[in-house]
Amino acid sequence: MKRIALLCIGLFFSALAMAQTNPTKKAVHGLIKEKSAQTAMPYVSVTIKNENAKIVAGSVSDEKGAFVLDSIPTGNLTIEFSFMGYQSVSRPLQITATSSRINLGIVYLEPDPKLLKEVAITGERPTISLQIDKKVFTAGKDVLSQTGSAVDLLNGVPSVSVSPTGVASLRGNSNVLVLINGRRSGLTAANALDQLPADQISQVEVITNPSSRYDATGSAGIINIILKKNKTAGFNGQLRLVGGIPNETRITPSINYKSEKLNIFSTVGIRLSDYVGLYTTDQSIRNNSLTSTLNQRQDENRHDNAKLLYVGADYQINDHNTLTAAFLKNATKDHDKTALNYNYASAGPDSSLLRKGESFETRSYNQLEFNYTRTFKNPVKKYTVDMQYDFWDSDKEWSLNTQKTFPALLNLPGIRTGSVGASKDLMVQTDLVQPLDSNSRLEVGLKMENRSVSSNFKAEQQNGNVWNIFENIDNKLAYSELIGAAYAQVMSRLGNFSYQLGLRSELTRIKIEDRIGTYNDRKNYTRLFPTLNLSYRFANNATLQASYSKRINRPSLNNLYPFNELTDYNSRYVGNPELDPSYAHVFEVGYIKNWNVLTFNPAVYYQRNNGIMVDYTFRNENNVFITTPVNIQREIRKGIELSLLYNPIKWLQLNLEMNAYSFTQQGQYQSQDFSHEGHVLTSRLSGQLKFANKLSIQSRYSFVGGQSNAQTRTLANHNLEFGVSKNLFKDKATLLFDVGNLFNLRKFKSTTTGTDYTLNRMDSPNAARYRLTFVYRLNLKENQAIRQAKAGNRN
Repeated sequence: MKRIALLCIGLFFSALAMAQTNPTKKAVHGLIKEKSAQTAMPYVSVTIKNENAKIVAGSVSDEKGAFVLDSIPTGNLTIEFSFMGYQSVSRPLQITATSSRINLGIVYLEPDPKLLKEVAITGERPTISLQIDKKVFTAGKDVLSQTGSAVDLLNGVPSVSVSPTGVASLRGNSNVLVLINGRRSGLTAANALDQLPADQISQVEVITNPSSRYDATGSAGIINIILKKNKTAGFNGQLRLVGGIPNETRITPSINYKSEKLNIFSTVGIRLSDYVGLYTTDQSIRNNSLTSTLNQRQDENRHDNAKLLYVGADYQINDHNTLTAAFLKNATKDHDKTALNYNYASAGPDSSLLRKGESFETRSYNQLEFNYTRTFKNPVKKYTVDMQYDFWDSDKEWSLNTQKTFPALLNLPGIRTGSVGASKDLMVQTDLVQPLDSNSRLEVGLKMENRSVSSNFKAEQQNGNVWNIFENIDNKLAYSELIGAAYAQVMSRLGNFSYQLGLRSELTRIKIEDRIGTYNDRKNYTRLFPTLNLSYRFANNATLQASYSKRINRPSLNNLYPFNELTDYNSRYVGNPELDPSYAHVFEVGYIKNWNVLTFNPAVYYQRNNGIMVDYTFRNENNVFITTPVNIQREIRKGIELSLLYNPIKWLQLNLEMNAYSFTQQGQYQSQDFSHEGHVLTSRLSGQLKFANKLSIQSRYSFVGGQSNAQTRTLANHNLEFGVSKNLFKDKATLLFDVGNLFNLRKFKSTTTGTDYTLNRMDSPNAARYRLTFVYRLNLKENQAIRQAKAGNRN
């Protein structure tokens, strides 16, 4: 940690020296807030006019309500602040020859009651906007982003997709870090995103080249989910009721109380869900001149119960000091049933097996969080301290009964497995934003995270009335991880050009060991992660950006655990404790142009990944197919992405997204050569109609083209969604109906080929789902929601 601290100090003084080389300009800065709610107001127009009412400077406030205007001429001027639906504010402004930096402090805007009554369509944030290190998508502007959960919403965000098992991908790459309000959260663990209502989300930040303030984890980048913040004083809340087929019952009440000093917030979620899955395998094995085949079918019925509690408070000590504390608990109880039919055919006697499985699993995820935020007279300067403590436990039991059904009925020994896990995770982080002049600022920060995870796994086989250990599977794995980090970055603006240069250092200490001594591995390393973000804003409402970052992809716990569930008689997934992290160098150039009816957003990107992790499938000595992750040498990925938003008329909105990339993989593991080249195309098309009576209809089609690696070829995949919404009771309530996986199109088909076998698989984890949602708001308007914990400096 000493090296990290020295690095941080060195970067601080280097950045300070860089910033002080810029000549001081005459500048005006300040902060804009909504008067009644005391919350920051982004996208407010700020203009400065001379005595002839001619505009001499202009800008808009950023997402934190801050604004800066530079190169201001001398004279008696007027500064104006305007935002649709609010009363404009005008102030005299005198700039003299001796003026340098003028701090206007906090400027308050108030709603204009007359204007709000007369104007039917109020100003709103653009659906897509570019900031210097991220792309921001505003949620809640279409039907399908208001229904269901955060998973449903993410599946509609350009560049992002979520698999049926809850794994998020960015541009087809699952090595992505998902954050809530800029940091790790229990809301992203154990599939808890399926518990978070979509209408509680304000916006989603897609950060393909994160700046140094963020963790370096995730070679594909970061998906940062920003929750809505309440702006209404007094008591307000929301009740959300969901019913669906297959069964999906959700009850999510939220309530909030806000006064001048105190904001208390709470959300409770109850979910009862059923899922119907179908999986088939056609297998062919060649032994010398003989060929044997297997036709396998698995029917799956999953039932999940979940309870979510999120409660906390913000306390504003004074105008510059705020404390936030919150507690999250996500408890789930799952009951799954599977039935696997095996039909074997070979040169010898044919046979059939039936394996029935039943599992019970309980999980409890808990999170305590604390934030202290200190602001200053200069609205850009801010200091924050964050602490978070997570602790969870899980307990899962499988019971498997197998019988031969042909040519003669025969009961085989039963098998049962048990898995017990627990984790503790402590994170402490502090950040400082220090303005250097009117156009530059320095950010520095320190972070420490310590995680300890344990997992017991045991498999037993029945022998009469006695249960014996099966295949020596009785072990305990202990995993500990300590990551210390420091970063510094300087951000500056020169006219229409902005840059952000940063460096992050992460010191990692990892230890993996098991009870019987098969694994005893320690990994200690320190790495530097530089970042660079460049942005140029043209006068015609267009922005060009270029960025670079170095990233790390650490193996997930699921990829490390060497324990495997024995549900399938024929195949298993086994983790690999010897996995090493991979590293990525990521380059990107993006452009965005807004016309009145069209937003055009193309991007090109290049990634060089060293030591990537891929799945390796082989047959063991018992002829069981084992799939395990391994490291191979490298992957180079090159792609182009395009997003189009078209609003030709008021009531019609069309969105098109396309992503095409090629990749080259090199490497070898044991006898398998992983060298391979491939091409992938994905696209998404959405159309929405909005009618005058507050009725909206939307349909969305998603396509993922066929792709392959050295062992497996995956066929193209399709998905169709439909939704309709209607506001009721003077916009106090909304009724929504939506269908996911319409016509059961979302099937995953693949072919895996080895030297003496071929596996054809079809996975359909979730059948079509029909869902009806009713939302009632108490003292809230449409697209508002209960405020969550203060974001501090995390976003």
